[in-house]
Amino acid sequence: MKKTVMSLQHLLAMFGATVLVPILTGFNPAVAIFCAGVGTLIFHACTGGKVPVFLGSSFAFIPVILAAKEAYGGDLAYAQGGIMVAGLIYVIMSFAVKAVGIDKIKKYFPPQVTGAMIGVIGLNLLPTAFNMASSNFLIAIITLGIAFCINKFAKGFIKQLGILIAVISGYVICLAMGLVDVSTITQASLVEIPKFTLPKFSLEAIVIIAPVVLAVFMEHIGDMTTNGAVVGKNFIENPGLNKTLLGDGLATMVAGFLGGPANTTYGENTAVLAITKNYDPSLLRRTAVFAIILSCIGKFGGFLQSIPQAVMGGISILLFSMITFVGFKTIKDGECTQNKNNIIIIATIMIIGLGTTYLGNKGIVIGIPITEAVSITGLSLSAIVGVILNRILNNSEFKAKEDTKNVSPQATIV
Repeated sequence: MKKTVMSLQHLLAMFGATVLVPILTGFNPAVAIFCAGVGTLIFHACTGGKVPVFLGSSFAFIPVILAAKEAYGGDLAYAQGGIMVAGLIYVIMSFAVKAVGIDKIKKYFPPQVTGAMIGVIGLNLLPTAFNMASSNFLIAIITLGIAFCINKFAKGFIKQLGILIAVISGYVICLAMGLVDVSTITQASLVEIPKFTLPKFSLEAIVIIAPVVLAVFMEHIGDMTTNGAVVGKNFIENPGLNKTLLGDGLATMVAGFLGGPANTTYGENTAVLAITKNYDPSLLRRTAVFAIILSCIGKFGGFLQSIPQAVMGGISILLFSMITFVGFKTIKDGECTQNKNNIIIIATIMIIGLGTTYLGNKGIVIGIPITEAVSITGLSLSAIVGVILNRILNNSEFKAKEDTKNVSPQATIV
């Protein structure tokens, strides 16, 4: 019984954010929850059940999913194909990490690149949040205010439920004001298999979505490091970063195949570990089973679809602002602004990454020679340019580090 209750805590902690991603992008929330549960079980299988994590919907993929959705007239099947390819890249990266070592991989993703990319993700998402909030600013402000107060003043597990409490509060207020369409609930069956959809593949959608892996690679390392610090183990070494990447990649591929958003390890559940001091990985596997069962309750899916846009818009403003803050904090903590080359890299990533969102058709676009229908723009282009530009401008620094590693202790003393 105790394990069941503790597993439900993990389910509640991840629930608000995992459901928010499909609501914002148009994916079926029930499918997203199902994929989160299945993805978590896949991750635990790949890592030998050693890492106590839960995989939920990734916020980093939201802007590129929306871009692919717009490019294909609202057809999310092509976004699914892009997500599957992104997961495949993760799998390939897992083998690359095993072959060459984590140190050589990490040097291509320093804080000036990853921090700027995370900041771009958050700023790209904010207009979407404001558009949703504009349907009823009063409700959005109330929801945002509740979430802010809980995050600021609450303690312990209540603080971890801030998103869920704010959404429920906003929903109840809308229900009292007659702003909720409950037909989605009344018409839904009690038990209903999630509506899975198969992916479609196109080069344009793949080019839009797949490069975002460059931005979330270091996020994965950060999540594994944080989780290990809480538990008191080094999961980068055992079971190994290659295995955690493999689990994340396979889970994302399955999600893309079934019709859900990309998966990622969740900091919310790591926070629950820190609070409860119970690090048993089996609790997370039990949580995954609960998520799969919950996704098959039709009335629950109908409830998710009935949540007013203004409620989700209000909570999204807080979440996307926090993503932006994490990006800039990554830059600050990395102390990379002391180098003028790094400032150029950060500025370039920001300008390219935000150009399409805030300047429309005036944004920076690069066409691909093999077909006129495909172009790289926005987030994907900024990720690619950031990695390449950092390699060019900081090449001497790379060489200096390699030379230092290759110098023997005797030669150093001489």
